[in-house]
Amino acid sequence: MTAPIRVLLADDHRIVREGLKQVLADAPEVQVVAEAASGAQVLAAVHAAGAALDLVLLDIAMPEGDGLDVLETLRREHPRLPVLMLSTYPERQYAVRCIRLGAAGYLHKGADPDDMLAAVRKAAAGGIWVSGATAEALATAVGRRGARPGTDALSHREHQVLRLLTSGHSVGEIGAQLGLATNTVSTYRARILEKTGTKNDVELTLYMLGRG
Repeated sequence: MTAPIRVLLADDHRIVREGLKQVLADAPEVQVVAEAASGAQVLAAVHAAGAALDLVLLDIAMPEGDGLDVLETLRREHPRLPVLMLSTYPERQYAVRCIRLGAAGYLHKGADPDDMLAAVRKAAAGGIWVSGATAEALATAVGRRGARPGTDALSHREHQVLRLLTSGHSVGEIGAQLGLATNTVSTYRARILEKTGTKNDVELTLYMLGRG
């Protein structure tokens, strides 16, 4: 009998977790053994489970610990535990960044159920899941490596601030969520505007909409 793939499912929306569990239920060898609704809960669940986990399905936009920060922590503290990232953001915005940080792949939440199950199986087996869109994003990133224009030039923290800015959060709210001083967030914002060639938050949002 094939050993089960024991999964920790992490998303802050219960309805999304229920939908994902229904998709995973189509594969009898995949078992959701734990759930988490925040970054802090993910880390606590992984620490509690020890070796009883084979894979983490991790949302990027998580409260109490951004998904990318959680990914970095898991790769550092549990390097053998595969982490498959989930998001509603297009692959060209986050897939390359996630894989560079050590993710076992990047899945859009609207992915075909068969692709999702294939990604879970491949990541749990130690591979890296790369969809067609992710492969294109990786190829584009390699082609831009010399120039590093636009959002490709942003650091991990700048990318976090960018996501929150374009979601309508104020500088103060971003500081509270990321544990940063307001003036530090303002500095990151200024760097983001400079690197993207935009003048304000409205232009920045339009710039990101133009990138999908």
